[in-house]
Amino acid sequence: MAAETAPAKQRLREYETIFLVKPDLTDDNVDRIKDRVRGIVDREGGKVLRFTIWGKKKTMYPIAKQARAIYVHTHYLGGTNLVAEVERNLRNLDEVTRYISVKIAEEVDPETRPVLEDVRMSGDVEEARPPGEPREGAPFRPEGEELLPPELEEESPEEER
Repeated sequence: MAAETAPAKQRLREYETIFLVKPDLTDDNVDRIKDRVRGIVDREGGKVLRFTIWGKKKTMYPIAKQARAIYVHTHYLGGTNLVAEVERNLRNLDEVTRYISVKIAEEVDPETRPVLEDVRMSGDVEEARPPGEPREGAPFRPEGEELLPPELEEESPEEER
């Protein structure tokens, strides 16, 4: 008799995709895009581990004539063609301005990776801070130190005229 072999466990790759959506979208529209990506991953045989909406943040440079964007992070497991399908769908959405996908690991057992609940962060904390107040941990000057030493403040070029 031939020994019966157990079916090989399905191994998937672990990916993350970060995409930026236009800053003027409502939460419902962002959730609709999130549900669309979740449907693609499920349809292609993958497993969504978590969605994290980082909120509205300032970009390094204007993207689609906007200085801010809503950042969405997706963490999922899937086969080799899954990323191409997710990116193809993101490319076709007018609300999505940028995206990037990264492979984190290969040969991941989907049973060992729990599905975590989605997270929505508060967004950009820079907006809530008063304009004159320095950021926490800013390396520009120690706390309590003036911009110029007292001896240089007295010799400003405007006073010499």
